[in-house]
Amino acid sequence: MKKIILSTLAAMFIVAGLSACVWEETASSPSYLPLDDSKYPYADLPRLVIETDDFKQIKDRETKLPAKLQIYGEKGPISDVMNLTVKGRGNSSFVFSKYGIKLEFENKESLFGMPKNRDWALISNHRDKSLLRNYITYQLADILNDEYSPRSLFVEVILNREYIGVYQLSEHMKVAKDRINIPKNDTCFWIEKTTATTTGIEEESDETGGDPKLISTDKSIFISDLGYIFQINSPKEPSDYSIQLVQDHINDFESFLKSKKVYNMDSLARWIDIEDFVRYYMIQEFTKNLDGAFRRSTFLTWEKGDVLKMGPIWDFDLGYGLGSYDKVSSDDWYVRKYGWYRFLFKSGDFKNIVRDYWQNHKRTFASLNDSIDAMVPRLSKAAKNEFKRWPVLDANDYWPFIESYNSYEEAADTLKAWINRRYDWIESQL
Repeated sequence: MKKIILSTLAAMFIVAGLSACVWEETASSPSYLPLDDSKYPYADLPRLVIETDDFKQIKDRETKLPAKLQIYGEKGPISDVMNLTVKGRGNSSFVFSKYGIKLEFENKESLFGMPKNRDWALISNHRDKSLLRNYITYQLADILNDEYSPRSLFVEVILNREYIGVYQLSEHMKVAKDRINIPKNDTCFWIEKTTATTTGIEEESDETGGDPKLISTDKSIFISDLGYIFQINSPKEPSDYSIQLVQDHINDFESFLKSKKVYNMDSLARWIDIEDFVRYYMIQEFTKNLDGAFRRSTFLTWEKGDVLKMGPIWDFDLGYGLGSYDKVSSDDWYVRKYGWYRFLFKSGDFKNIVRDYWQNHKRTFASLNDSIDAMVPRLSKAAKNEFKRWPVLDANDYWPFIESYNSYEEAADTLKAWINRRYDWIESQL
């Protein structure tokens, strides 16, 4: 990242802007973007100042708006002005007042030391009043040696000269050397388990009286024999051969699952990376993530001739007790009841592998609260800005908010308490 040295004239302009709040339209090639922080003062986090052409507002997840972005520190800009496009991101979360944003830079950029890429995500974490559920879970996966866990950090965002809150700047998941590192060819796949509501699939009634069928004009979407909806994310434009190849493999695996009452681990290992499946399961189960129960934001990779692998992990704003209108209990098993895992857990050997994994890694799960303790002091000042802009801390009577708090710190403490209860319950079972 290049650091700008402000000229005296530029510095004078910024000071004037801060005090007078009189803005002029940004030039087509500005050396910096103006920032007024009088209402929302600097709070120890980097700030992303974004301006779209003609200050057009983000209205959907399809339309890319040309824009400019500059990173600010405490004293002023710490990056050049970068060209990019922005659009909305997220599924159910895009309907929130505070929505996610997809960033696509004109050139590959290394943001805050993370590997260069054009594609980045601003995660809103709007329903998570601790702001930390996604962040600590990505850290957890990394510590557990997942092949890839999205790198991220917290920033404050000013869009079109309006403060819009604390965001988690994250790597956008994609196939790339420093992200999902798999070959780009017709026999290697990154697949997403998703739902009809997120893919635009509709039900077509069967006039013969049989079960309704799911149909889609997107050929990258297919339905497995067990009725699960998958979308091929890579290759981006799969050939008919590729689609048939991966669909047949998924169906063959599901036939294997259905045909066995007891799984021999050697035969199972010819289909899946067992350690990878167990790690993915334990992360989803420990967090009791609603989406992790083989719904959406569930990813896997497969290369012809190799085994299926789960991951990367993604999207935990419905985890740690936020899975519904009612508080989600920290007791009971959840993820193992759904998807492919409901078959795998019929095997006593698989259960034993999960038990051993927990015993070998339970201290890592317990250390989630250490991550929270480390982050809360770093976010507390910015959280004041966040909940000044979005006054939802005490909201608990409308979706998506189910708990009220008197302070940001109380929201974080409640998350810690849930983690402690979940840890104790799983330990009592395993």
